[in-house]
Amino acid sequence: MNEVLGWILDTVRQVDPVLRVLLAALGMFLETSILIGLIVPGDTIVIVASTAITTWAEYAALFVAVVAGALAGESLGFALGRFFGPRIRVSRLGRSLGEVNWLRAKNYVDRRGGIAVFVSRFLPVLHALIPLTVGMSAMRYRKFLAWTAPACALWAGAYVSVGWLAAGSYRQLSSQLHYAGYLFAAIISVFLLLALLAKKLIVRSEARHMDVPKGDMPGDEDGTREP
Repeated sequence: MNEVLGWILDTVRQVDPVLRVLLAALGMFLETSILIGLIVPGDTIVIVASTAITTWAEYAALFVAVVAGALAGESLGFALGRFFGPRIRVSRLGRSLGEVNWLRAKNYVDRRGGIAVFVSRFLPVLHALIPLTVGMSAMRYRKFLAWTAPACALWAGAYVSVGWLAAGSYRQLSSQLHYAGYLFAAIISVFLLLALLAKKLIVRSEARHMDVPKGDMPGDEDGTREP
C-alpha cells in the first residue's frame, strides 16, 4: 500500500507546479460551467492536485486558482443563462437533465435568492443549474458574485486542505508505519463521507424551498404524467 501510494503521490509532485495549478483551475472552471460539471469530477481533481502541496505558498496558489476557476465557470454559466438560458433549457442537453430539476432550481432561486446561490455550490445537479437559472432571473451579477464567492472559497478551502493534510500525514509517517497508506485513505474517505452526509442534510433542510407544486409537474397540464 505504501509503495503504490508513494509512487502515485510522487508522480503528482513531479508535474510542474504551475501546470498543476493551472490544471486544477481548468478543472474547476469546467466543473462549475454550464452543465459540464455533471461529468467533470472537480473535487477529485482538486484533491489530487493538493496532495503535492509542500509549502504554504503552494497552498495559497492552489487555493486562489481553484476559487478563480470556480468563479470563472459560474460567471460563464450566469452569462449564458442571461443571454441563452431559455434556448439551453429546451436544448437536447438541457432536456436530458429533466424538467423537474429546472423547476426545482427556479423555485429555489425565487424563494431563497442569494442563499440558494451559496448553498447550491455544495449540492449535486443544482450547482450546475443555479448559475444558469440565476442568469435567467432578475438577480444582478454583482449580487450573484457576492453570494457565490464565499461559497467557492469555503469549498476550495475544505478540499485543498484535506488533500494537503492527508498527503502530509502520509509522508511524515510512511517511513515509520507500514499502514500509513491506509491512514491517507481513511482521511480522504472520512472527509468524502462527511461531505456526502452534509449534502444530504442540506438537501433535506432545503427541500421545501425547491418543491415543485403538483400542478406544475411536467405532464400535469395535459394529464399525461403518470401517477
